[in-house]
Amino acid sequence: MESLTATEEKMQKSLESFQQEILNIRTGRAHTHLLDSIEVEVYGSHMKLNQMATVNAPEARLLTIQPWDKGQIQAIEKAIIASPLELNPANDGTIIRIPLPELSEERRRDYVKMIGKLAEDGRISVRNIRRHEMEVIKKQQKDGDIPEDDAHKMTDSLQKLTDSYIAKIDAAFKAKDAEIMAI
Repeated sequence: MESLTATEEKMQKSLESFQQEILNIRTGRAHTHLLDSIEVEVYGSHMKLNQMATVNAPEARLLTIQPWDKGQIQAIEKAIIASPLELNPANDGTIIRIPLPELSEERRRDYVKMIGKLAEDGRISVRNIRRHEMEVIKKQQKDGDIPEDDAHKMTDSLQKLTDSYIAKIDAAFKAKDAEIMAI
């Protein structure tokens, strides 16, 4: 069996992946991570928005973007419009302002459903890691590499680890749900 530490690292990556995905979901409040997934085509290649501009949230419902190269303001605006975030940027030639409209009740519920699906995917990922490690333990026990008592202890430790990561995913889901549903 891989060490418990290696298994925990895999589960941690699943948790971090889920947390990163939900950061990019709009809640009606401005936060600079909302635009992290946007890629802008500049000079024939793609760059992340936060690598070419300063993103700020000066108000609860407003994001501002100040590009380091003013010549790229149109490309940034185009990338934001093309993103699935449904935002409408406005620029004055030096800075882009993005007002965040209030989310409708229906849209909030859609976002909660989307986050619920992402949370379930994260839980499935953690369970798959557990299942794989359980198979390894059973095979080693069957081959006589580890005694039955040790296999039982390893299985218990693995289950406790799995439960803790599922609880962390659930906590992140509940926090994002509360953030979205808050008016």
